[in-house]
Amino acid sequence: MPDCVTFEEDLGHPRTDVWKMIAAPELYPRFFRGVGACDRLSGSGRGARYRLRANICGEAVEHELRVLLSRRDEQFVLDSDPDTAGCISVQLVDAGPGRTTVKCIFFRPAGGSRLTANEFRHWVRDGLARMGRYLAGDPEPLPAARPAGALQVANTLVQAGILLPSRPDKVIRQMRALARWGATLAGGYTAAAAREPKGVAVIDEDGEERTFAELSRRADRLASVLEKMGVGDERKVALLARNHAAFVHVLLACGKLGVDVLLLNTGLAEPQVTDAVRRQGVRVLIADDEFTPLLVNLPESAAWLSSGTLDALIDQAEDATFEPPEKPGRLVVLTSGTTGTPKGARRPTPKGLGAAVALLSRIPLRVGERMLISTPLFHTWGLSALQVGMPLRACLVLQRRFDAEECLRAIEEHRVTTMFAVPVMLQRMLALPPEVREEYDTSSLRIVVSSGSALPAALVTGFMDAFGDVLYNFYGSTEVSAAAVATPEDLRTAPATAGYPPLGSRLAVLGPSGEPLPPGEIGWIYVGNDLLFDGYTDGSRREIRHGLMDTGDRGYLDADGRLFVSGRNDDMIVSGGENVFPRPVEEALATLPGVLDAAVIGVPDDEYGQRLVAFVVAHPAARLDEDVVRDYLRHRVARFAMPREVIFIDELPRTQTGKVLKRVLFEDGWLAGNSRFG
Repeated sequence: MPDCVTFEEDLGHPRTDVWKMIAAPELYPRFFRGVGACDRLSGSGRGARYRLRANICGEAVEHELRVLLSRRDEQFVLDSDPDTAGCISVQLVDAGPGRTTVKCIFFRPAGGSRLTANEFRHWVRDGLARMGRYLAGDPEPLPAARPAGALQVANTLVQAGILLPSRPDKVIRQMRALARWGATLAGGYTAAAAREPKGVAVIDEDGEERTFAELSRRADRLASVLEKMGVGDERKVALLARNHAAFVHVLLACGKLGVDVLLLNTGLAEPQVTDAVRRQGVRVLIADDEFTPLLVNLPESAAWLSSGTLDALIDQAEDATFEPPEKPGRLVVLTSGTTGTPKGARRPTPKGLGAAVALLSRIPLRVGERMLISTPLFHTWGLSALQVGMPLRACLVLQRRFDAEECLRAIEEHRVTTMFAVPVMLQRMLALPPEVREEYDTSSLRIVVSSGSALPAALVTGFMDAFGDVLYNFYGSTEVSAAAVATPEDLRTAPATAGYPPLGSRLAVLGPSGEPLPPGEIGWIYVGNDLLFDGYTDGSRREIRHGLMDTGDRGYLDADGRLFVSGRNDDMIVSGGENVFPRPVEEALATLPGVLDAAVIGVPDDEYGQRLVAFVVAHPAARLDEDVVRDYLRHRVARFAMPREVIFIDELPRTQTGKVLKRVLFEDGWLAGNSRFG
């Protein structure tokens, strides 16, 4: 490409409107392909500095940019610092009523871009055209419904090693088991016992280690015990337990009986446990002994068993065999309750390996993984790990509670290859002193999949710098299952992205009335696939438009089709007429040295309607105060997104799965009589 490239492009919009796009490098990822992030580092207008991450020529690169000139509505000049990305000057000229000519001059540095002059012009014009469609409000077309084809599914299963040839007799037994039981947990583990009976299926920290054959046989015995206790038909089993082998035994036993299982969150209070058991018609509640105080007011119709007694009951029971139930049992998962009361959500019975294929299409898991499930099994994400581990005949490594150093020890001891976690767990692993992390050999770890809450960009890059490019970001929910997955390559270019939809899923960003939105505009995220939930147990459902279900989140698609989640519908506030999301502020706070954790919420404001308040957990040795935090944010977030208060606290309230309980922050502010909250 020549050292200097010039060209012009006409846009059918006034200069003032075009200027708002051109002079905001933060918005470039929404319009220019290959640009993953452009974060403001300091200043505004002339002298402002940005960090650009891009992958335009097949290689992820990072540049620091500075604004050399910012003449409102007229000219904008960006230069790289040092001069590795070149310099671009954009001049805006009136081209008639409501029209603007955009004049571009690009100076390429020595050894710079591999794009030809024509390729560069096409790239910029493509981005400008997308800006024009945004300003005109021209909607992006809705994604076409493309169910996963048989060949795509087969290729995914072959790559994972699930369909690789084996001894004919073992394959036949496996296929027969799957044909009889379907793609349920009971069917999957029965098939795994037929295919690989001596393979280790589960290891927990109590030292219990079970093969697939043992697990299947013991599940049959436990099923006979539960059947004698009156479990069956519409009488459910509830499970209140941490991660251990007994949890898996119960799920498989209930699958043999075709009984629904209510998975109770270990963070629930006694009234919530009692209410859930009563409303769901639970016949037997199986709980860890530590939760006994929560069971004092159970209805008389519900019996309870200690999970610690299950081994003895199984050992005393005789071998039993079961025929597949007429109707498979369902798993009822409680929503997180971060913004209100937890609700039961009925997960659909798998029609095949669709859930596994969706994950495998974006994450290169293989048969025989040694899989550490750090997130609770009662949560949708932990349950997903268990379900995908089933066809992979993975060895599940379970720990009752997460501890960052114990996690590293387990990875080394069991040569763990895959870890399922939530962001706060990764944050705590990264927070360990480097000398502690270096004590453990984690070289076997090739995949770490995070989900359950937003993954901060600073954590993404920090974790991959420490543990290698092994991180995958999974975006989904109890209601819509798999929505998007970001690979390490995606995250190196765009650390804040949720990625692309997996095989069999499609997503769209819609307006308040369900209308498709222009490229880059923030709207309501909708998802469609064969794994949408069956509705809440109270009879309510999520809104569906164009065959897609509302996720309850808002976000946008960038120029490359990657999804970015701006926040929950409930998170957005209107402050002084501006729509404001807390997440960009939280992302900025995560990069401030000395900040260990942070959350931002909206509170009422007499003057502006609503305002943001930041809650910060600081390192004890950090010399942070409100002025330091606000001064840092002043150069990194929009003026209307600046928190009006910064409150330092010892720890953020979180659910058992790591989500910040923002309603608790809000309520505690009121209960404490904090005058700043009203």
